[in-house]
Amino acid sequence: MRRREALAGVGSVVALGAAGAIAVGGFPSVGDDPTAVGDAPVGTESGGDDPGGKEPIPVETIDAPGSEAGEVSIPAAEQPAFVDFFGTWCPPCIEQMPALAEANERIGEEVLFVSVTTENVGGSVTEAEVAEWWETHGGEWTLGIDPTAELAARYNPPGYPSAFAIGTSGAVQWSDSGVKTADELVAGIEQAIE
Repeated sequence: MRRREALAGVGSVVALGAAGAIAVGGFPSVGDDPTAVGDAPVGTESGGDDPGGKEPIPVETIDAPGSEAGEVSIPAAEQPAFVDFFGTWCPPCIEQMPALAEANERIGEEVLFVSVTTENVGGSVTEAEVAEWWETHGGEWTLGIDPTAELAARYNPPGYPSAFAIGTSGAVQWSDSGVKTADELVAGIEQAIE
């Protein structure tokens, strides 16, 4: 009986380890080209139609405090971009909002400063709910939605919140996840400006 319990324990550890590896790195890519890189690290080339990941992706913006309904492109051709990936369901994202507001006040004029949710806007959450969350938590800059997760697929945020400073060429100059101070955000954004 002890041997059976030990084998079950080892099997559980292996299963949990594999699940953890998939959660962190994603599933391996399988395709026709065995040399293609599937889930390339942030800021690296990843094969496909846009090998450098530099073709701009249109991101719909919604009407909310500091944001107008319309569209922005990431990367922005005319200036570096700062992208904050968040979710309305995410408590650390709420905690991050004051530092984002301060960073926007300090350096937002020098970059396209945008927060983007990948939630299914129009499905699991309405645009009005996202705008209400935004207002409740002090958002005063461009608010984008990425319901198909196209932007998130390119930059591959490892968790929420995640921040990316992107140069006009589309290369990620700085990225980090988790709650950051305004000083940390500004220092990261400055790397894309230089």
